[in-house]
Amino acid sequence: MTPADLRHSGMHLIADLHGIAGEKLCDADAIAALLRAAAQAAGATIVYSHFHGFGPGQGITGVVLLAESHISIHTWPELGFAALDIFMCGHAQPHRALAVIEAALAPDSRTIQELPRGYAVAPLSTREKS
Repeated sequence: MTPADLRHSGMHLIADLHGIAGEKLCDADAIAALLRAAAQAAGATIVYSHFHGFGPGQGITGVVLLAESHISIHTWPELGFAALDIFMCGHAQPHRALAVIEAALAPDSRTIQELPRGYAVAPLSTREKS
């Protein structure tokens, strides 16, 4: 299969953010508000969100379910680390969501993987003709 056989569905960003002040990573309500604001900045449609704090000073895990896919986060305040997963399709812009999150969390460093997502398109000769 070649890239020409794939139709682009969306962009999946995997972000590891390091060197974040621990107090920014343990407030579930603040993290929820941040990820919802990031989704809105990206032009995504929020369907549902759920966040869980593991106790005072502990990490957060959460997800914002989008019509265009999702944003999820897992935090380790004791390590100053946050792992993000941002997948958006359609006209939503995941890089805008990441920029909002990074501006608020102010990491010292980051590692970003960009994964274009796609699905196979059968060659025209094998598709049903209508």
